[in-house]
Amino acid sequence: MIDPPTQGKKAAKHTPRPFIDLLVSILIPSVVLMKFSNENSLGASGALIIALAFPLIWGLFEFLKYKKFNFIALLGLISTLLTGGIGLLALSTQWLAIKEAAIPGLIGIAVLLSTYSRYPLIRTLLYNPAVIDIEKITQKLVENDRTEAFEARLLNATYMLSGTFFFSSGMNYVLAKWIVVSPTGSIAFNEELGQLTLLSYPVIAIPSMLMMMMIFYYLWRTISSLTGLALDDVLASKDLKTKKHE
Repeated sequence: MIDPPTQGKKAAKHTPRPFIDLLVSILIPSVVLMKFSNENSLGASGALIIALAFPLIWGLFEFLKYKKFNFIALLGLISTLLTGGIGLLALSTQWLAIKEAAIPGLIGIAVLLSTYSRYPLIRTLLYNPAVIDIEKITQKLVENDRTEAFEARLLNATYMLSGTFFFSSGMNYVLAKWIVVSPTGSIAFNEELGQLTLLSYPVIAIPSMLMMMMIFYYLWRTISSLTGLALDDVLASKDLKTKKHE
């Protein structure tokens, strides 16, 4: 799909900035919650609002600037709003644990249910034309009469992918129940929420990322064995660069 012409301006191109994402979404909110929740600083409610504002505003900025809809990012924004609501309304910490588990759990269910649709999420997240030359792979699979075998393995990869989100869901619940034990709306609650945010990255995000890499490797080994293509042959980046210069 070709974007409509702009008046002498190029559309903003999104470049991944993982360190800024980490800083804005995890480190700064955690420091605010743990260090500025006392009454001499921002107070419990003020610190919670400021801390949650960082990932919320950053997510909205990314969406408005690059005009890219991201289902998972949208769930992240909803999660941020729910966390703020639980804290400001002084609900039971049980709701925080449920919320922490619900977001990745819903994604895992969505991945499974998408296998019954025309657009399985495995193709969006891992097996997509932005990364892999889908046309070349499809052509080779047809030539080798291995399309059916590939679809079966792609389904296995879907089950693995949903498993990573269910793992994250379970770990989120356990971590939230273990760390956040103080009443919502209190200074101690904010400090514990900051600790939860910090620990969730090494304890949950990194293992989930490693599992994603293993699934991608499984897909690559599947493609290689069924098509005989080398990695350089199926990466989409080379073809994209060629098209840009045409």
